[in-house]
Amino acid sequence: MTPSSPLRTTVRLTYVPVVVGLAGLVIWFADRGAHLALGLTLATAVALSFAAERLAAYDRTWNQDHDDRGRDALHAIVNETLNLASVAALPLIATTLVVADIWPTSWAFPLQVALAVIVFDAGVTLAHRASHRQRILWSFHAVHHSVPRFYGLNGLMKHPVHQAIEMTAGVAVLVVIGLPRNVAIALAGLTVIQLLLQHSNVDYAVGPLGRWWALNAGHRLHHLSQPGAGDTNFGLYTLVWDRLLRTYTRPEARPTIATADIGVTGRPDYPTAYTAQITQPFRDLARHSSNTTVRT
Repeated sequence: MTPSSPLRTTVRLTYVPVVVGLAGLVIWFADRGAHLALGLTLATAVALSFAAERLAAYDRTWNQDHDDRGRDALHAIVNETLNLASVAALPLIATTLVVADIWPTSWAFPLQVALAVIVFDAGVTLAHRASHRQRILWSFHAVHHSVPRFYGLNGLMKHPVHQAIEMTAGVAVLVVIGLPRNVAIALAGLTVIQLLLQHSNVDYAVGPLGRWWALNAGHRLHHLSQPGAGDTNFGLYTLVWDRLLRTYTRPEARPTIATADIGVTGRPDYPTAYTAQITQPFRDLARHSSNTTVRT
């Protein structure tokens, strides 16, 4: 850990409130269809994350390139492109998949977004938990656990297949009850911001909120590579579902975590290049039965 300074202390205390303010702008712009302004807000959030990581780092060594920055950027570009394509296709999807058009359009827009976040969080949490128990899902999810450090881009460092699985689990219920496109856009933008918060190398302070909000201190525990240690804190937005599933671990349980503590359980040689990570799950599945249950 880095000794405190006035600037570091200021960043630790103000980073999350500022990012929450940007999240509010995402909701505001989505409601008004101001997509360019929304995109600029997300770009600001990314830039702020990288700046805060250098001013108030949890681990200074995690700010150094581990020969992963280009690969992670490619993962982020591919996965965000897929996300944008999904949102763009929502009107067409809605015409075929809406089963009961009961979305509460009379609610204030922020309340509609809050409902979408809660339902989405539940679906993603369940899919994430299943990905640590079923061999076929874990094969794809392992790519995300291969990270050697925590920093802003980690949240989008996922295999596209696993990204699709989690997104489908998150939005399935929302789509069949008539999720509006502007709410989906807000949800997509908020998810980018939440992933930044959850994976950033910023030693920010949030107090008791960290026991309910799925932030980086709790998520670092999820990435522990010791057998069974990472089977906890699966939530994307909240830790509420983890508490109900009894997979919650207090962030304070292990305050200091280093590169040597994280990774794919039993796989220190897991591929690091983008193409190898895309193909590795298929190679793993060719060697193992898809019915095997695993824990990480």
